Amino acid sequence: MLKALRHDTRGLALIEFAFAAPIFLTLVLTGLELSNLALAHMRVSQMAMTVADNAGRVNLGIDEANIYEVFAGAEVVAKGLDFKPNGRMVLSSLEENGRRNRSAGQMIRWQRCWGGDTSIEPAYGEEGDGRRDASLADGLGAGSQKITAAPGTAVMFVEVTYDYQPLVSTGFFDPPRIRYESAFNVRGRLNNAISNTQRLAVMSC
Repeated sequence: MLKALRHDTRGLALIEFAFAAPIFLTLVLTGLELSNLALAHMRVSQMAMTVADNAGRVNLGIDEANIYEVFAGAEVVAKGLDFKPNGRMVLSSLEENGRRNRSAGQMIRWQRCWGGDTSIEPAYGEEGDGRRDASLADGLGAGSQKITAAPGTAVMFVEVTYDYQPLVSTGFFDPPRIRYESAFNVRGRLNNAISNTQRLAVMSC
C-alpha cells in the first residue's frame, strides 16, 4: 500500500495549484488595484482642469446657476469614483483687491465648494481673505510658483481632494489621499462679482 501511495500522482496538480493560487491571485489583485489608483488620479486631475476651465469660460457675468452647471460637469467626470461622499472640490475666484501701498495684493472674492467630505477645508484661504490687506499678496498655491490674477480680471483656482476608495480593502494600510489643483484665467467676463438671479442655495464652503 505504501509503495502504491508513493507512486500515486493523481493529486499532484491540485496541490501545485493550491500553492500557486494565492500568489497568482495576489498579483492579479495588485495589478487591478494599481490600475484603479492610476485611473482615480487621472479623473481627479481632469476634474480640477474641467472645473477651472469651464468656470473661466463663463463670460459677461457669473451666476450661482453657472456654478451648479460647472459642478454638474465635474460629477460626470467623477463617475465611478464615489467622489461626492469621499471628496471635496473648492472653486475660488482670485482677483486683485484694488488697494494700494502695503494693503495691495490678491483676494478671494467668492468661493464655492462641492462634495460631502466637509472635513477637507480650502488649503490657501477662504472667501474674503485678502480683501482689505496683503495677506494674499503672493497669490494662491504651494511653493514659490503661486497663482496671481492680472489687473481687471480674475483667475478660477480649483482644489480637488479625494480619499481613494480601494477595490479590495485589506486593512494593512490606509488608502491614499489624492489631491490636484488647477487654475484658468477668465475669458471675456465683464463682471467678476457673482450673482444669484434664481435664488439658488449657495454652495458655500
